[in-house]
Amino acid sequence: QVQLVESGGGLVQAGGSLRLSCAASGRTVSTYHIGWFRQAPGKDREFVARIILSGGSTYYPDSVKGRFSISKDNAKNTVYLQMSSLKPEDTAVYYCAARPSPSSTWTVWGQGTQVTVSS
Repeated sequence: QVQLVESGGGLVQAGGSLRLSCAASGRTVSTYHIGWFRQAPGKDREFVARIILSGGSTYYPDSVKGRFSISKDNAKNTVYLQMSSLKPEDTAVYYCAARPSPSSTWTVWGQGTQVTVSS
């Protein structure tokens, strides 16, 4: 069973940066995909980044491309989300999630970490 624990959220001014961490544990986690999502109050959950742990391939939607960067530290089984040029509209609870393959659903979720960007 894979488990995920996020950390690194907080309050930051617009234009600032923040790095979130997602620590993964579990016997087969090294082959998983890890994704970051966010959900603002009253809005649907939004996908913001994905990385394949075994190869490092990444993907971003246009809404965050160029500002967010996902990376991994295999030795620590940790995935990072570096967020730069933050905007008030980036305010949300950020979650990391895991799936065993591209055709699978995101089956494992962390508890979330709050990111607040002040104007």
